Amino acid sequence: MPDKTRFLTLLISTCVGVTLLFCMPVAADIYRYVDSNGVIHFTNVPTVPGYHIYIREGTPRSAHEVSDRFDAYISEAARKHGVSFFLIKAVIKAESDFDPHAVSRSGARGLMQIMPGTAKTLGVVDLFDPRENIFGGTRYLKGLLTQFQGSLPLALAAYNAGPGKVQSLNGMPRIQETRSFVRKVMQYFNRY
Repeated sequence: MPDKTRFLTLLISTCVGVTLLFCMPVAADIYRYVDSNGVIHFTNVPTVPGYHIYIREGTPRSAHEVSDRFDAYISEAARKHGVSFFLIKAVIKAESDFDPHAVSRSGARGLMQIMPGTAKTLGVVDLFDPRENIFGGTRYLKGLLTQFQGSLPLALAAYNAGPGKVQSLNGMPRIQETRSFVRKVMQYFNRY
């Protein structure tokens, strides 16, 4: 093969390789946040609470695969604290949609959206550790179920709005977010 042909072959191979390199898809998690004015913000690096996963990096998983990946921790916590496996799973679905890195606008963190102050009381050190978060959230939920004599709607309302609000009213607070939360958890609980 003459030098000119060898050079052209090498050049074409290099160009094809470089082209393929730059055509490869780049994947990164995308987070979404809606501010108080209704403006939607997107980022790949959330710097303030309130961002939630919008697009996950890598190959898409089915909803079933995502919801099942923490089942071992949920089962273990359910047995240890005497709380229904399906109730824990429903709370996780409603709170974080199975995103262990979720952070709410109010600062609640992890799968079961535990506030940092509550985490200290529960002995949870790393709110983003799925096992620790599930065990802490389940322990907290068990305490609320006991406090409200097994009333699931009141325990869930207390989980969302705080036990003080529910206790002072001796009933469901008239907070739309709380009522919506209780409704969602009950729907997921019945679905599972």
